[in-house]
Amino acid sequence: MKRRLVRPVQQLLRGRVYGQDHDDPRQGPQSGRTYVELVGGPLDGLPLDITGWRPDEIDTGDALQTDLGQFGLGGRAMYDPRPGARSHWDWSGDTP
Repeated sequence: MKRRLVRPVQQLLRGRVYGQDHDDPRQGPQSGRTYVELVGGPLDGLPLDITGWRPDEIDTGDALQTDLGQFGLGGRAMYDPRPGARSHWDWSGDTP
């Protein structure tokens, strides 16, 4: 079995929810909240808290701010709900 090397940035993000501060003591998912998993792109594997989002917001996905994408500081990574598996959002590219 071939081992996959994890980039240092991915190691820092492991276990965190997208958007939480790095020094937040509650970095992982919390009970009673609703999450989707981000798949692919710079935020691969992170959960996104969609608690309180309206159905139309969930159906359209989002462009999530990240410094890790193609456009660096201030850039955004675009994620869309996966048809048939709404608990996973797939990366569709980066935008400035």
